[in-house]
Amino acid sequence: MHIPDGYLGPTTCVACFAAVSPFWIVAWRRLRDRLGSLEVPYLSVAAAFVFLVMMFNVPIPGGTSGHVTGASLVALALGFWPAVIAISCALIVQALIFGDGGITAIGANCLNMAVIQPLVALVVWRLIAPRNGCGWTKRSWAAAFAAGYFGILAAALATAFQFGLQPALERAADGTPLYCPFPLSVSVPAMGLSHLLVGVLEGAVTAFALQALVRSGFRVHVIHQLPSAPVPFWRRRGFWIATLALVLLAPVGLWLPEVAGAGEAWGEWSPEEVARLASLPAPPSGMIKWAELWKAPIPDYAFRETDSALSESVQYIVAGLLGLLAITAIFWGLGKRQEKQSTEQTQSDQAA
Repeated sequence: MHIPDGYLGPTTCVACFAAVSPFWIVAWRRLRDRLGSLEVPYLSVAAAFVFLVMMFNVPIPGGTSGHVTGASLVALALGFWPAVIAISCALIVQALIFGDGGITAIGANCLNMAVIQPLVALVVWRLIAPRNGCGWTKRSWAAAFAAGYFGILAAALATAFQFGLQPALERAADGTPLYCPFPLSVSVPAMGLSHLLVGVLEGAVTAFALQALVRSGFRVHVIHQLPSAPVPFWRRRGFWIATLALVLLAPVGLWLPEVAGAGEAWGEWSPEEVARLASLPAPPSGMIKWAELWKAPIPDYAFRETDSALSESVQYIVAGLLGLLAITAIFWGLGKRQEKQSTEQTQSDQAA
């Protein structure tokens, strides 16, 4: 579901950046005064979780692969505006450092996974969840599962819609598509049907993880509806053991699709593969022009090509650790910046 460079034309890219920018602005304004010593770690953990779970690709019937996003869980646990910031941060790190998602498509990817999915997840939760105050019930579990399921399905359909519009919006003089050549009649069923299956995983991850957070004492947003002052679980040994386990298990996301004979996720092929699948004589010219726009320093989470499964796995793990460090550094820097500004403002007020 990470749209690469070259799939969307300039019109769609600009429109998506314009659509997501107000959400970024409002989210930052709402959160900047809360970026204290407690808020930063939770945003960082949320972004890191999203980054990690997206590394776990699973095979999908039909020869492609997919992954959960964790976006629904972040929205239910922290709220919509923190989710926008945390998920966007993870997606931007993936694009800039690892080439997972295009630079020109950052707006579209963030709109789909950092805005649409969290928003739909919260709406679904409120439609299904019990309204009898705090606590976790079977209905809460069902609501969390449905929030994860329909959240990722909505994000996938938004992605499919963006893909499918390209043949109508961006064409060469001879009528051939300049960017993604698959119309809505192809993209919507392909993305929708595959994510009916991925949605089951997203729903399960959302429900089980949210249940674990509630039972650990975390003040989950959708249940408590209070400003976050949660139990600092990052100080618990179990949290670090679970994080390390996720990192070490990340290569499973490489092996499973390969063992099952599955290819890349739908809509993440090379221009040459797109031409073959769409029965075109040559790759779309716009796609060729923009596909190599950004040279990521660690493309596809690998430092060098290798035929060794062990080497590939080690590289994947190290890349995952570097991604986590990058996310932590970003939020640490934001927290320090805001702390400095708050101190300067306090000193200025006292002097006045």
